[in-house]
Amino acid sequence: MTDVNVLAVGEPDSAVASHIVEAARNAWADDETDYTPNGGIPSLRTAIVGKLQRDNRIDVQMDQVWVTIGATQALYQAMGLVLDAGDEIIIPDPGYTTFTMNARMLEAVPVPYSLLPSNGFMPDFEEWARLVTPRTRAVIVNSPSNPLGHVFGEEVLRGILRFAREHDLWVISDEVYEYFTYGKDHVSIASLDEDERVLSVFSLSKTYAMTGVRVGYLVVPRSMVPTMSTVQEAMVSCVSTPGQHAALAAITGPQDAVSVARSHYRENGAAAAQLLDERGIRYLTPDGAFYLWVDLSFASQGDVAAWAERFLLEQRVAVAPGSAFGASGEGWIRVCLAVDRARLLDGLARLPEP
Repeated sequence: MTDVNVLAVGEPDSAVASHIVEAARNAWADDETDYTPNGGIPSLRTAIVGKLQRDNRIDVQMDQVWVTIGATQALYQAMGLVLDAGDEIIIPDPGYTTFTMNARMLEAVPVPYSLLPSNGFMPDFEEWARLVTPRTRAVIVNSPSNPLGHVFGEEVLRGILRFAREHDLWVISDEVYEYFTYGKDHVSIASLDEDERVLSVFSLSKTYAMTGVRVGYLVVPRSMVPTMSTVQEAMVSCVSTPGQHAALAAITGPQDAVSVARSHYRENGAAAAQLLDERGIRYLTPDGAFYLWVDLSFASQGDVAAWAERFLLEQRVAVAPGSAFGASGEGWIRVCLAVDRARLLDGLARLPEP
């Protein structure tokens, strides 16, 4: 499969910045390989507290910040804190596939809320009201969105908080793509939260091209701090010590590579949009993340997963079928913009025209 042009995987194509590599190398050389406190090394948690205040306008204490094995563990941990077997959680559709998988692993019930072109890919709170039952415990918000690349503005986020307050729901906020927005500011919903019902999930994977290092963090309300001490110990004990030192260097060191990556993704998106416009193929212009959501309903005949498989076999280009992200994604594909531009444009040029 080395001849396949892979545009399906959400993986940055840039190298890790040298100061981050050096921090990890030094940690190994200095034998920084012992257990750390469950929540993470104090210097890293302190740096995260400062970052949250500076970049997210979230004011928390160090004991509310828990370093996790990527955002994946943070999401599972957050859902485990608020869900029991049989409980329901409202999740975006299209949405990141792990939302559904986590809920089912916890024997909870994922209930999708639709993000549709007809509603500007924004939440429909009337639909949400119909979805809520006595077993609903939480709602997941993902902004910037995977797979849509959509960013919720402050007004929408305040509406989500009002809804959560009215129905006494927890809010789990996935902000993995926080630093990749284009002409629209990222707002952390926890910065608007007045009654501590938001659990915030962050990651260094996409921001710093550290997907395999596996460092993220979960920010919890004060009421959950005592519980976290127990569940973190039981689940992972602690995150890799060299990985934590790499994360510390990433957060506190130069941010030039992040700016370069943001420009790269934005320019790739513009080049891709121009090509799709010329070919008459509809797509959603992304406000954030590094994906392009492309409408292939004219060619997929109601089964975009089967179409994507044929496209892979015939054109040697891998794209993610939208149906993998929920029923509302049928007919669409997700294309990763975090790749070499020539590869990106070659793959898009092989798409059929309407």
